[in-house]
Amino acid sequence: MLYLAQAPAGGPPVPMTRIAQEANVPRKFLELILADLREAGLLVSQRGKMGGYVLARRAHLISLGDIIRVIEGPLALVPCVSRTAYRRCLDCKSEADCAIRHAMMRVRDETARILDGTSLADATVEDLAVA
Repeated sequence: MLYLAQAPAGGPPVPMTRIAQEANVPRKFLELILADLREAGLLVSQRGKMGGYVLARRAHLISLGDIIRVIEGPLALVPCVSRTAYRRCLDCKSEADCAIRHAMMRVRDETARILDGTSLADATVEDLAVA
């Protein structure tokens, strides 16, 4: 996604082989990731000889949180604090009194704040500044 964010806006689709090469990711693995991102509405694909992938929205409108949730699932480290995949812990006597749960809620909230507040455009600028 960072590689696609650096492509010129309105430019031609980027072939999967180029993305795989630049990201140093096996093509079969990349196919699965790109399909998930496309189904989530973050990418648009075009078939054919001149086909490939482009961002579905401008880079500043896609957050790292959007991407990570598609690829990795919920941001919460434990299911009892997940907003999208909540499950009560089997050994928990009281969620209201669980110190671990309260700490994990803070971790989840801060993680979401940072990732949802960082767009692909932000990450690309930060990436270029570090390089």
